[in-house]
Amino acid sequence: MTNVQGYTSPLSERYPSKEMKYLFSPEMKFKTWRKLWIALAEAEQELGLDITDLQIEELKVAAEDINYDVAKAREKEVRHDVMSHVYAYGLQCPNAKGIIHLGATSCYVGDNTDLIVMHSALTLIRKKLINVIANLADFADKYKDLPTLGFTHFQPAQPTTVGKRATLWIHDLLMDLEDLDHVLDGMKLLGSKGTTGTQASFLELFDGDIEKVRKIDELIAEKMGFDGCYPVTGQTYSRKVDARILSVLSSIAQSAHKFSNDMRLLQHLKEIEEPFEKNQIGSSAMAYKRNPMRSERIAALANFVMAGSMNPAITASTQWFERTLDDSANKRLSISESFLATDGILELYINITSGMVVYPKVIEARLRSELPFMATENIMMDAVKAGGDRQALHESIRQHSMAAGKRVKEDGADNDLLERIAADPTFNMDIEQLQTIMKPENFIGCAKEQTEEFLKTYVNPLLEENKDVLGLNADITV
Repeated sequence: MTNVQGYTSPLSERYPSKEMKYLFSPEMKFKTWRKLWIALAEAEQELGLDITDLQIEELKVAAEDINYDVAKAREKEVRHDVMSHVYAYGLQCPNAKGIIHLGATSCYVGDNTDLIVMHSALTLIRKKLINVIANLADFADKYKDLPTLGFTHFQPAQPTTVGKRATLWIHDLLMDLEDLDHVLDGMKLLGSKGTTGTQASFLELFDGDIEKVRKIDELIAEKMGFDGCYPVTGQTYSRKVDARILSVLSSIAQSAHKFSNDMRLLQHLKEIEEPFEKNQIGSSAMAYKRNPMRSERIAALANFVMAGSMNPAITASTQWFERTLDDSANKRLSISESFLATDGILELYINITSGMVVYPKVIEARLRSELPFMATENIMMDAVKAGGDRQALHESIRQHSMAAGKRVKEDGADNDLLERIAADPTFNMDIEQLQTIMKPENFIGCAKEQTEEFLKTYVNPLLEENKDVLGLNADITV
């Protein structure tokens, strides 16, 4: 540990992946600035400005070799980060010094880089989201016909299957992926719009040739790998873009939080557990404990991301006319940290879903302890078919259920509802007949078939289309 006396961010040390941290690194930012300056110079040359091949080649040679110390020293003097890097780049490229950043404003490199970084970060988020879906799909298929007690209001309800429950987690993520793809497909660059978005400086550079002014954004977008630029902007791209993007991250956080809640409850019930490493310590005091640490961390980070989605919403709503600078400091924090935290969430989600431990015997025992109550309608219908009076049977079952429930809750005894019904001549059914009705698979409805159909129709085609991004593993930092 190199820094023990100053603040260090958990979002750079504990939670996200190296890939995501690099996207928001100074190196990624400043190298992208230089790529944008090269793209601008090339576009201006192609449109007829007096920029030579030698100048462009000089820019390309120095593109990766950033003289950070020079830029840092210059920024202390001029208090302007972009112009400091223009100056530093110019020292490395004396022949091209005069055409670096020609006609552009700071937002040309600042905003375009932010959009490029966010596009790359969303692409990485997408890759990890699909890997979570793949893990859950395998889990759902494996346990599609394992009956388990369903819960509404966390009270025992009709049985479902372990696999069907997992499809609910997947379905949330599919909605997130749909939103992510929509936002990702719609992202464009700012281009080079000038100080108020009118491109006046470029109209001057090109001697009033508006067709060349229109063409420059198209060329910049093409060189940077984008389909186009936003058609109208102020000096900056609309900050609603940031709000849309963080809304998607918030949606992913919501889905992950829901999953983490379910996992924490299932681990309490001892039905399903998240991975627990051989030498992992669950509690400093209680050595036997196996705390759901990974799921709890998902919940913690998800809360952060969901709360953070308000930042760009407030920023977008309070921008003044064509440009104001009260977005900058907030944007530097809220965008990067939301991406880093979401990446951390998905790292945990991949880790958990690649090693969930299921305990079928515990699941069966809990289901069987509640099944007699849920089987009462089936029992009543069979008794009616055998000639019983429906109303009399309903009242008898109600009384027996209340008595059996009282015995379980007040005495801590076993559920003896079946024995009570077998002893009641109103039903004319013995315990063997009742036990035949009590097969768990008789009470799961279409859970197995729904799971199979869902995976076949919606999930497997998606995974096949994206098979090139599958196979991610995630090692978490505790």
